[in-house]
Amino acid sequence: MIIDRKTSPFLIYSEDPLILALQKISENKSGFVVAVSEKGRAIGVLTDGDVRRWLSSADKLDLNVPVGLVANREFVTLPVTASPEEIAARLDSRVRVIPLTDEAGHLIAIARQGQDQFRIGARKIGDAEPAYIIAEIGNNHNGDVELAKRLVDIAVSAGADCAKFQMRDMEALYGSGRGTAGASHDLGAQYTLDLLAKYNLSRDDMFRLFDHCRAVGIEPLCTPWDEPSLDALESYGLEGYKVASADLTNHGFLTVLAETGKPLICSTGMATEIEIVDTVRLLRANSASYALLHCNSTYPTPYKDVNLRYIPRLAKIGDCTVGYSGHERGWIVPLAAIAFGARIIEKHISVDRSMEGNDHKVSLLPDELAEMVRSIRAIEEATGQPAERELTQGEMMNREVLAKSLYASSAIEAGTVITDDLIEVRSPGQGLQPNYRADLIGRRANRAIAPGTPFFRTDLEDVDVSARDFHFDRPWGIPVRWHDYREILEVSNPDLLEYHLSYKDMEESLENWFDDVLDIDLTVHAPELFSGDHILDLASEDEAYRSRSIRELQRVCDLTRKLAAWHGKSGTPLIIANLGGFTTSGFRPLSERTRLYALIEESLAQIDATGVEIIPQTMPPFPWHFGGQSHHNLFVDPDEIADFCARTGMRVCFDISHSQLACNHFKWSMIDFTRKVGPHTAHLHIADAKGIDGEGLQVGDGTMDLKPICDVLNETCAEASFVPEVWQGHKNNGAGFWYALNKLEPWLGQSADSGS
Repeated sequence: MIIDRKTSPFLIYSEDPLILALQKISENKSGFVVAVSEKGRAIGVLTDGDVRRWLSSADKLDLNVPVGLVANREFVTLPVTASPEEIAARLDSRVRVIPLTDEAGHLIAIARQGQDQFRIGARKIGDAEPAYIIAEIGNNHNGDVELAKRLVDIAVSAGADCAKFQMRDMEALYGSGRGTAGASHDLGAQYTLDLLAKYNLSRDDMFRLFDHCRAVGIEPLCTPWDEPSLDALESYGLEGYKVASADLTNHGFLTVLAETGKPLICSTGMATEIEIVDTVRLLRANSASYALLHCNSTYPTPYKDVNLRYIPRLAKIGDCTVGYSGHERGWIVPLAAIAFGARIIEKHISVDRSMEGNDHKVSLLPDELAEMVRSIRAIEEATGQPAERELTQGEMMNREVLAKSLYASSAIEAGTVITDDLIEVRSPGQGLQPNYRADLIGRRANRAIAPGTPFFRTDLEDVDVSARDFHFDRPWGIPVRWHDYREILEVSNPDLLEYHLSYKDMEESLENWFDDVLDIDLTVHAPELFSGDHILDLASEDEAYRSRSIRELQRVCDLTRKLAAWHGKSGTPLIIANLGGFTTSGFRPLSERTRLYALIEESLAQIDATGVEIIPQTMPPFPWHFGGQSHHNLFVDPDEIADFCARTGMRVCFDISHSQLACNHFKWSMIDFTRKVGPHTAHLHIADAKGIDGEGLQVGDGTMDLKPICDVLNETCAEASFVPEVWQGHKNNGAGFWYALNKLEPWLGQSADSGS
């Protein structure tokens, strides 16, 4: 059940036109609005179903009729004072919305079915989201606004989501003494109260700090310690509030906080479990949106008292998002808290732990905060999901090299019944895994199998994956190596061959592989890896490394010009290249990416590309290089790609599998991506994709909806050539390529039986 006290997204006046209500229903994405009178009294509920029923019975279509004429006036309503249990009991399959009103019938809140999503502003916080990291500044500004701004900037630089402060009205909290400790106070109280009085910032100073937070792109939050402070913060308009451990049992103040309708992040330090349960009951009764933070209010907290195992228990007690507010030294414990289910992490920050004040002693310095954030993000990646285990892209690559598979021990003619003695287990693992041996025995071979070659999954199927002539409305080709291009030309009719070069291939003499000019076009895929583990990177900030990359790409251009002479239909050969810009430890911000693009342009200017065209390949967010997975920064974002092409006049190789992975990771629309990049596309690599690094999958094996993507490709780059770049597509006489082309032919061209 969700109770919304912020009713404006769901409220419509009864005299407003119906079309305005439809727009509001579309915007709030909840399928309803509540119609109210001019004085704010609830008079009806309008759902999308009500609108459809009215349309079906109306004599004429008039979307300007008043909402009040269409809204359902036979609706259930309850007083806003009703208990959560009473409200939940009235919600069912028929009643999805209940307006909650005061004694005069004024709309105060709305109860509806569904699971509430805890959020601060637009930022969702929960199991499916990255942890919300709060940099607690508190009073560590020591009364200096400029130091406070510096701490905010440190939080931004580290990647925190929120910068949090504390606000106290000393008069309201401590009376006429304004917090100055007298001789009768204990030593601890004297020390603490004197610090608070000494370093307390004014309301205007706090507001300037909130403005600074929003200007630099971080959410400002604050802990109000009293009602006057809460009133001040409400006047500013913060998106939520942090509740100090000291106020967890302050039910009167908690009730006032809940009445703001803002989300509350509540620390549970200094509270017993019974007290936590009572507070949860209070928050629910007041329809508050809340999260609970496990916390030990000792400064510093000994490790033995942290008790992270309580986090899952706290989640059950609160039935809510939970987190961890740490007062121990260092940043290791918050990492473990993430593994225990914490989705909010709060840690104090400082520029100098020797400064006056207890909080400085348990605070993180700037580098430590940044390292904590990086480590949390790494742990979140590593945590994964409790789903069925599947092979990762890296495992698939290593499985082929290190694992074993089933091979033919002798020649097998097509139609032969496969017996156990015709099968042997060998490395590398390029075909069927050994556990398929029993499935293979007894089947008739659907092809002739040479001795010492692997069996493939298609040997267990009755589908036809043989080569044939294909017909497309654009040039198409097949990825090849020196040793297999002739086999492709013997069995099908490609318009071009795409030579995927290794650095060893570049050392070969072309005369060893070509003896006559081929009546076909070509493209070249430049090597990514060169001898000595050198990965091509024209954006490297290591001048010597970048110089070598320039030399290696120049060699590819030189070889391509020679290769073009062996291809009679060669115009200006395309050279597909991964130009670099990858990093091993996280993505680079836009300012740094701009500099990397400039290095790419500077490097390309030093290459003689006469007679060829270098086209950068669109990249996935997490490419696999020899040596592991990286983060890619360039040619990932569609707007940056389009801007680069417009600025340089270059075109790209649009790898739709790579770019779908980018869309999956960054939550972009692949259709929008295709519309932006399509007009700058010279060549296409087409395969399916899944997740954020499952690239090069067979068409239909991933999660892409390829048909509408192909429709946009036909609109935006109808002349661009393509190859099916299915991983391991060349195995089993190119079966993977032929299968993919069969799938793609209806979407990118005319089928073979259409008379073309």
